[in-house]
Amino acid sequence: MGPLMAARIIYRAYNIAVDKVFYNDRALCGKVVMITGASSGLGEALAHSLYKRGARLLLASRNVERLNQLKDTLLKSYKPLELHVPTVVKLDLEDLNSVSEIGKEIIRVHKHVDVLINNAGISYRGAVVDTDISVDIKLMLINYFAQVALTKAFLPSMLERKSGHIIAVGSVQSKLAIPYRSCYTASKHALQGFFDSLRAEVAYKNIKVSTINPGYIATQLSLNAMKGDGSTYGSKNFLSA
Repeated sequence: MGPLMAARIIYRAYNIAVDKVFYNDRALCGKVVMITGASSGLGEALAHSLYKRGARLLLASRNVERLNQLKDTLLKSYKPLELHVPTVVKLDLEDLNSVSEIGKEIIRVHKHVDVLINNAGISYRGAVVDTDISVDIKLMLINYFAQVALTKAFLPSMLERKSGHIIAVGSVQSKLAIPYRSCYTASKHALQGFFDSLRAEVAYKNIKVSTINPGYIATQLSLNAMKGDGSTYGSKNFLSA
């Protein structure tokens, strides 16, 4: 066996060992995890994946009926190592004044949140010249300012405990702008910049900050996307980024 092959084997063995220690199915068992936008799409998929690993889920969305359906499905579908009944949280990111208060109430009741997944958001399709400024404002409000407000509600508790993980779900458009997505792309660029800065600020306190930028995935995001006049796009093309 040559030295290059030996090095590759050692490297793979090291990665396998790290995965078993830090990324096994028990790593999230008992952790309090809040998922925004949990009523459908990526948020719903995350709920399934995390619940079966024993996470104590806080499922947040405007659509409480869908959240309760998801809660029932999770309880019927899985038997995690630690059984916890998911908590349904009504959260309207467009109502910015309520976001911080809801976050503070969650800390009061649950004492802390280990992982915050800022997944909720709204998309957009339209030409800049035809887009009313109110649409730009709404996209920034939901996709950026509300995510920041919720993060700030949980951050003091994480800093005090010197533990926590904040995750922002961005988009490939956080990195690469394309036509007819202007205010959506702008909101995701802002999200990327904010959480990059936050990561640098809190790393010394053992707080992890991640920004996940998916490409096109199969969700219904485009169905609820806004057009330039504020109406709903309603496309049945389920591939969204």
